[in-house]
Amino acid sequence: MSYPIGRWRITWMETWDQEFVDLIEPGHFRFDENGLGFFIFGAVEGQVDYRLSDDGQRIEFSWSGNDDGDEKSGRGWFELTSSNTAKGRFFIHCGDESAVEVQLQA
Repeated sequence: MSYPIGRWRITWMETWDQEFVDLIEPGHFRFDENGLGFFIFGAVEGQVDYRLSDDGQRIEFSWSGNDDGDEKSGRGWFELTSSNTAKGRFFIHCGDESAVEVQLQA
């Protein structure tokens, strides 16, 4: 499996505590081979469209979805910190933002 393909568990977010992150199901991002993906944490979920940097160490994405039923969109990025961990930022358009850390699930 090559970065970033797979399911990445959200292990920490600066703005929201882990109880909120795991409100509906364990918070995570999923990146598929076709440049698309999905995420869910708390009451926020969305479809992801991502691009990988030339060196393969950074992923940038835009997303559209909802926050507690209200239509939302945004963007974000991750940088690989090891073979199975990454750190980045998540942005809700005209709304909250947060640092985020994720870990690849086996």
